[in-house]
Amino acid sequence: MREKLESILLSVTSKVESNKYLGSIKDAFTMFVPFIIVGSFGNMFNILISGTNGLAQWFPWLANLSPAFTTINFVSISCMSLPIAFLIGYKLAEREHVPALESGLIGLLSYLAVCPNTISTVVDGLKDPVVATGLGAGVIGAQGLFVSMLMSILAVKLFKILTEINAIKIKMPDSVPTGIARSFNILIPIFIILAVFSIGGCLFNTFTGNYLNVWIYNIIQLPLQALANTTGGIVVLALANQLFWFLGIHGGMVIEGIRGPLSAAGIADNIAAVQAGKVATNILTRGFWTSFVVVGGGGITLSLLLAIFLFSKREDHKAIAKFSFIPGICGINEPVVFGLPLVLNPIFAIPFIINSAIAALIAIGATNLGFISCGVLDCPPGLPVFVTGFISYGLHGIIVQAIILALTFVIWIPFVLLSNKQKPEEEVSE
Repeated sequence: MREKLESILLSVTSKVESNKYLGSIKDAFTMFVPFIIVGSFGNMFNILISGTNGLAQWFPWLANLSPAFTTINFVSISCMSLPIAFLIGYKLAEREHVPALESGLIGLLSYLAVCPNTISTVVDGLKDPVVATGLGAGVIGAQGLFVSMLMSILAVKLFKILTEINAIKIKMPDSVPTGIARSFNILIPIFIILAVFSIGGCLFNTFTGNYLNVWIYNIIQLPLQALANTTGGIVVLALANQLFWFLGIHGGMVIEGIRGPLSAAGIADNIAAVQAGKVATNILTRGFWTSFVVVGGGGITLSLLLAIFLFSKREDHKAIAKFSFIPGICGINEPVVFGLPLVLNPIFAIPFIINSAIAALIAIGATNLGFISCGVLDCPPGLPVFVTGFISYGLHGIIVQAIILALTFVIWIPFVLLSNKQKPEEEVSE
């Protein structure tokens, strides 16, 4: 049974790793994570200095800084579809062996080509809305995320095909500098791509009455976000993460192609809702994952270290636990995962695989009960336990983390006691 499970998971991992599209999406969101975190901090500082409940009550001049923090949030989170389109095009180009910077720009421009480039606004005193040139929030923000990913991938694929057709290359004399010659080589492919996407977007709007970005948002992104915010969706992601870790594969990297876009869209929607005076509704954000699902490390291995300190009779396990404890407090669990090891270890397999799902269920329950709110602030990885909970969810986040650690500590105990009956590896080899 174990060999069959290993075979299935390894096969899935191999397909994910070799899939250039999922790999490009994963790489793009991995690169953009710091900007999402900074953007959410911009929102936090805006709240901190507000005149209603913040420091501006006592230091009114701080209110003058509010536009600056609003801008930080706007350029990093409210505009995320644009850099993501560029980064996916750039990373996919590296895998397709075509010019990377040009591909990033082609991905971005091809996305914009299928979107509306005018916005309507109501002006006091005028009966009809005023139409002006510009990009709406639905184009640059989280609402356009999935279509920006899709258009960028399609554009780079078309770019690769066209650049391999010598007949449409504009050849320049050898005396022309390399950079200029390359620009002319890809001139016609770029024109064809932008023409295809622009005309295609125009025809789609003409025959359906909808712009492509709006249609894809309603058909694909909304259902996926809804699924990701169900208990089942989050639990499946948590179990998949830990199953891969059990095989010694970085589960977070495997599922990032799915989790990254969903969690990024989730926090962007939450922030927009709160800024509009509404209630945030997306449970799955990177802050939720860091604060609860992998608190103390995936599988909640910090609780395992505490259980080893109190109940283990094995000196080798205690030595590994001492070495792993400080990293574990900061959510870094590679020392215990590979040192104990937990990889392919049948003694600890069950809690290692299910504990993150249990943690997710506890946090989801706390959210549904109103004890914590859906997150509007992502915390950077590597911060200590309780600090992550406080940053993203306040004092109630710390309480939920404590409950998770306490329950998973109890779950780990019988397996630590069982491991006491197992001889250390060096004794077995003797």
